[in-house]
Amino acid sequence: MKSKGNYYEHVYEVTRQIPKGRVSTYGAIADYLGLGSARMVGWALKQSSLHGVPAHRVVNSKGELSGRHQFKHPEMMATLLQAENVEVKDSKVVDFKNCFWHPAEGLPY
Repeated sequence: MKSKGNYYEHVYEVTRQIPKGRVSTYGAIADYLGLGSARMVGWALKQSSLHGVPAHRVVNSKGELSGRHQFKHPEMMATLLQAENVEVKDSKVVDFKNCFWHPAEGLPY
């Protein structure tokens, strides 16, 4: 388990590691950090716009773009994902299973 330190910074650090063209979930990040719930990750990402965090790569457990309303325009999240070759239809990642990235795949904690 990662030390508590600054929870938001831990969330941002993990989110920055999500590869382009992949997505993760609020729950996967929370589980990986062992420091809270998916909702807490969502709160952290809601505050992330000034920290260079690719929050558009974090979706809910069904692959839905549930955070889209936190962007300047709700369609911006889909646009950013599509620019990274992630197909989105009706505010949902089309091939979620193959696009999903779990932090344990590439991070050392």
